[in-house]
Amino acid sequence: MLKFLSKVRIEFNALDPRTAACMEFLAQCNARKAKESNPACQLQVKRRTDDHPPQITVTFVNGVEEVFDATVTTAQSIRNLILEKGQMLETEQMFRDAGEKWPVIIPREELRQPAPGTKPRKAEEKKQ
Repeated sequence: MLKFLSKVRIEFNALDPRTAACMEFLAQCNARKAKESNPACQLQVKRRTDDHPPQITVTFVNGVEEVFDATVTTAQSIRNLILEKGQMLETEQMFRDAGEKWPVIIPREELRQPAPGTKPRKAEEKKQ
């Protein structure tokens, strides 16, 4: 999960009962496997003393920053979103490394073509 991030900032008041997502996400970030995936990722924890709601801010390796309200977002859903966006970053990088433009634009006529190695279905087969 951390391999897609350059920075994680977790803010919460320890006396606030809504800190569960922050604590769980912090534990996930501190896991050995997560740290080994990106030792350069900065992990910042800010313990607040005010009424500010628990918040998790992540910065992706491409510089995009996302802020999550940890009172309404679970640690698992934040993790899933990071992994999903990370896969997109990897795909984008793969295309750029191959010299392709991003995003890839597929012409409509190509979308309607049968996939290589498949036979087009006949009208009789469709009825059965």
